Amino acid sequence: MAETYVQQRSGDGRKDLRYPPAPEPLAVPVYDNHAHLEILDGDEPLSLTEQLDRAAAVGIAGVVQASGDIESSRWAVDAAASDPRVLAAVAIHPNDAPVYAQAGRLDEAISVIDELAAHPRTRAVGETGLDFFRTGPEGHDAQFASFEAHIALAKKHGVAMQIHDRDAHQAVLETLARVGAPDRTVFHCFSGDEAMARTCADAGYYLSFAGNVTFKNAQNLRDALAVTPIDRILVETDAPFLTPVPLRGRPNAPYLVPITVRFMAAELGVDVDDFAAQIAANTLAVYGPFAG
Repeated sequence: MAETYVQQRSGDGRKDLRYPPAPEPLAVPVYDNHAHLEILDGDEPLSLTEQLDRAAAVGIAGVVQASGDIESSRWAVDAAASDPRVLAAVAIHPNDAPVYAQAGRLDEAISVIDELAAHPRTRAVGETGLDFFRTGPEGHDAQFASFEAHIALAKKHGVAMQIHDRDAHQAVLETLARVGAPDRTVFHCFSGDEAMARTCADAGYYLSFAGNVTFKNAQNLRDALAVTPIDRILVETDAPFLTPVPLRGRPNAPYLVPITVRFMAAELGVDVDDFAAQIAANTLAVYGPFAG
């Protein structure tokens, strides 16, 4: 069932659409806590099972499949129901919220997310939040309404929340403080700086770092990583986007997580195995067990 809804990512001018070779496996398994496996990529797209098998072969024990609209949320739940290595996160993406609102369907869409969030394999509401980069002021009201509704759903169903925050740091933090964040709140693909990381840590939020932490121009992310308590760190791909250096520009997938894990461990000056064990424990603390 999960194979029936897919999207094809365009080449976007990339020169090398081949999936990279597998990195050295991690000795201690970890989890990719945010990926979009419904989006096909590369010159030879991988099925859900192929993605998960490649990931398992290098020590990636599971994937949280994130969503952004009704269709991808349903796909995420189907995927999680079909394979114990997948958990679902369901939501209306902040850039899609104004689209639904303009069509008079935002309340309907959130009702569907409410239903999907009740599924036992749904362990997060996400990705939700605010994006002031792609959406102008005319869409901000819809984004705020959607964000607050998703916060309420995460609390209602007792699941985590994955936040999308782009060029909206202060507004996101203020909203969480005003409305009250869910018990387990994750900043997916954290994009802030050291000061914001300290603020998030003080509030008890989790920070998830993706392959862009390896980018040359991302010193702000490395500074943020350095001050984040190790029990609040998660790792993700945001696949098929944000492929880590030295493979930037090629298709990304959960099996490339070991590259980011090793880079982060080196930045922090900690043992890779110990670091992997900690971020695996953090992931399970946020989402619960994958099997069962």
